[in-house]
Amino acid sequence: MKSLIELALDLCSDRADISEATRGFIEALTFADADTIMAMIGETIPDLSGDLPVWARNLAYRLACLQRPHDPELLRAAGADLYFHGPDWDDHAEDLRRRADELDNSSPS
Repeated sequence: MKSLIELALDLCSDRADISEATRGFIEALTFADADTIMAMIGETIPDLSGDLPVWARNLAYRLACLQRPHDPELLRAAGADLYFHGPDWDDHAEDLRRRADELDNSSPS
């Protein structure tokens, strides 16, 4: 498996292979706030079966979770999305669910 640095260097040397749609999506997502990201997710994958590529879903949820690390609902949604795509990310999905449960259990009722 290539490292992140190697993948970045591939992007630098092969920019023509990145579609305009991909470039625009990544740029908009990079600077979007969590509300905007979640609105996009709600429109494109409301039932976990939308056509948004898995890499784009993972990146969107990751950026939203980084902006809202203490939002148990968001953490659970991100975890559910990971579970939907098979066992490769089950450990990460379980960690998100566990963190959400801990946040729920630590918040005053």
